Amino acid sequence: MHIGCPKEIKPQEYRVGLTPNAAHEAVVHGHKVTVETSAGDGAGFPDQAYIDAGAEIAGNAADIFAAADMIVKVKEPQPVERKMLREGQLLFTYLHLAPDPDQTNDLLESGCTAIAYETVTDAAGGLPLLAPMSEVAGKLAPQVGAWTLQKANGGRGVLMGGVPGVGPARVVVIGGGVVGTHAARVAAGMGADVTVLDRSLPRMRYLDDAFGTQFKTGFASAGNTAELVAAADMVVGAVLIPGAAAPKLVTREQLGTMKPGAVMVDVAIDQGGCFETSHATTHEDPIYDVDGIMHYCVANMPGAVARTSTIALGNATMPFMLALADKGWRQACEDDAHLLAGLNVHAGKLTYYAVGRALGIDVLAPSLALKS
Repeated sequence: MHIGCPKEIKPQEYRVGLTPNAAHEAVVHGHKVTVETSAGDGAGFPDQAYIDAGAEIAGNAADIFAAADMIVKVKEPQPVERKMLREGQLLFTYLHLAPDPDQTNDLLESGCTAIAYETVTDAAGGLPLLAPMSEVAGKLAPQVGAWTLQKANGGRGVLMGGVPGVGPARVVVIGGGVVGTHAARVAAGMGADVTVLDRSLPRMRYLDDAFGTQFKTGFASAGNTAELVAAADMVVGAVLIPGAAAPKLVTREQLGTMKPGAVMVDVAIDQGGCFETSHATTHEDPIYDVDGIMHYCVANMPGAVARTSTIALGNATMPFMLALADKGWRQACEDDAHLLAGLNVHAGKLTYYAVGRALGIDVLAPSLALKS
C-alpha cells in the first residue's frame, strides 16, 4: 500500500502523522511511504530522518493526496485538504465530526473511507488512540490555566500553590476520565486545592483508592457543580462522550456567579466544548473574556508539545496503521471489531451512530459498510 503523510496545516499544529520509526516499520512491511517535505520539522524530525527510514519526500501535499492509498494525519482534514480526497481513498486521523457538519458533508461527498482515531476502542472499553493525547491535554490544562490566571493575562492573579499565609487556587475538574485524572494530578502537584467531579461512583472510588488525599472527588450533580464552579479560581472541562458532541455543563448565566478573573479551560473543545460560552481558539490567540471570566479553548492543545505528542501518538497508532496497510481496511476491520469502531465514513455514507444523532444524518451500520 502507498501511505502518504502530508504536513499539518491547521494553525500552530506542529505534530506530524508519522514518525520516522513508524515510516520505517511500514517500509519493512513492504509498503511505500511518502512524507511531505518539512512535515516533521515542528516535532524535531527533519526530512533526512524519513529518508533514512526508507520513505520518499514529496514537495507538496497535492502530490501525496493524488498518489497515496492511505492518508495518515493528526488533525481533521482542513477544507483545502478535503477537496483533495477521492473515492476509495483511506483517511486515518482524528476527525471529531459531531460538532463539524461542514467537514462531515465534505467527507461524505469525497467518497473516501475515514477511520477516526478518537472512536477506535479496546478490550477494556477504552479509547487507545485518544488516550495519549488526552493524557497530554490533561497535563497541559493546569499549566495553561495557571498562565491564564496571571493578572497580566486577564486572570485573578492567584498562584496555584499559594504561599505561607495565603491559600492555594481552587481548581474544579469536571470529568474524572483520562483528561480529568491527569489534570487533577498536575494541579494538585502544583499545590492547588483540587476537586474532581464525576457521575460514576465506581470511577470516584477508583480515584480515591489510587490518589488518596491528593485531590477530592464530588458527584457531578447540577447543584454541586454550580456550587463548586462559583467558588473556583479555575475550572477544567474534561468531559467526553465518544464520538458525540460534548454536553454543555456550565451555562453563560453561571458565569455571573463566578469570581471575576476566574479561568475556564475547555479540553472538550474538539467535541464542541462543554461550556456554553466556549469557542475554539488557537495557540497564537488562546484566551478570551466573557463576562469577566477568562476562557482557554485551544482546539489542538497537544500541538504545543509537538515532539512528546507526536511520539506518543505514533506509538499508539502504529499497530493499527500497519494492520490497515497489511490487510486493507476491510479485512483489518473485519478481524478487529475495535478498529471497526473507528469507521466513521465510507463511500458517501456515515457509519458512526453518535455522529448521526448529533447531525441528524442517517447512518449505515459499520458491518454493512464492510460488504459495500
